[in-house]
Amino acid sequence: MTIDYRKPYRIDYRKRPAGAAAGVSLEKVADRAPGLVDLYKSAAVSLVKNQVSGERAAVYLVLDRSGSMRPFYRDGSVQHLAEQTLALAANLDDDGVVPVVFFSTDIDGTADISLDAYRDRIGPLHESMGHMGRTNYHLAMQAVIDHYEACGATDPAFVVFQTDGSPTSKAAAEHVLCTSARLPIFWQFVGFGEDEFRFLRRLDDLPVPGRRVVDNAGFFAAGPKPAALSDAELYDRLLEEFPQWLAAVRAAGILRD
Repeated sequence: MTIDYRKPYRIDYRKRPAGAAAGVSLEKVADRAPGLVDLYKSAAVSLVKNQVSGERAAVYLVLDRSGSMRPFYRDGSVQHLAEQTLALAANLDDDGVVPVVFFSTDIDGTADISLDAYRDRIGPLHESMGHMGRTNYHLAMQAVIDHYEACGATDPAFVVFQTDGSPTSKAAAEHVLCTSARLPIFWQFVGFGEDEFRFLRRLDDLPVPGRRVVDNAGFFAAGPKPAALSDAELYDRLLEEFPQWLAAVRAAGILRD
């Protein structure tokens, strides 16, 4: 399946004035998306705690649509993660938009969520995409890379990549992760469900510099009831390895301020 990047999302990193502050202001969030205010504040606290407050990043969300994911769409867990991700993005970027890639065997669809359009958005998008297939990470990862490069972004990308199991093609996923380490893209994998996630734990621990130039991924398991995880804990887990990655890509010259 080919994604048409000639009609990109409403993200333009090239027109930002020098010295622009990171994020959308609390006042704008309260005005445009009052339901996200508490999440926005919780994300801000975690950014300070992890010493990355004031950093800028383009935030992406990648969502698993393999057949076993059906209960997590039905009970609102995926919608909740989307709202948490959008609130984090509002702290890190000033456009209030998160590109979303849905995947299973292939790329099932792409969309975006924004401060103006996020409520009850994930379920209808998911339902419109039809059959839920197997699990192939690498196609979704490449879609993010292609979009990021097409945007001409200068800020790093922070990708929240949600899944409930290992991919069909482990070698392809590992290859894309390792080759993308030369780009300023950080992959934060989030596991839903009771899987042991051995493959994701292995991805997280791939050697540097033996397999990749920097450690460009993190992972944590959110458990069988991911929506029960507190917002504060979710953000702390999402951001746990981000500061070290920022330092590493700057030291390697992959990201320049």
